[in-house]
Amino acid sequence: MMLEKTTRINFLYDFYQTLLTDKQRIYMQLYYLDDLSLGEIAEEYGVSRQAVYDNVRRTEAMLEDYEAKLKLFSKFQKRVEIVEQLEQIVTGDDDQSKEVRALLTALKDHE
Repeated sequence: MMLEKTTRINFLYDFYQTLLTDKQRIYMQLYYLDDLSLGEIAEEYGVSRQAVYDNVRRTEAMLEDYEAKLKLFSKFQKRVEIVEQLEQIVTGDDDQSKEVRALLTALKDHE
């Protein structure tokens, strides 16, 4: 369960990090991407562990709120699913199938 939450927050962070303040970005990066503890972050920035915890929890809620409104992550997941389904369907070796596979590859490269 914790890994699922961490993975989801990491994806949401990737999509919405530009909407966060510098401090929110730093704390989220240190906590989720660099795997520092709340205490380690607090010590590094001279604040209480509770302050870091509150900031991280508020930021998680903001990321979930952005996703609820903008749905960038869920749309991305759906596109990935569709591309995978199309790749399974296109099995021919003719020029049209090769062209479709090239387009699907281009789509995946832009995700």
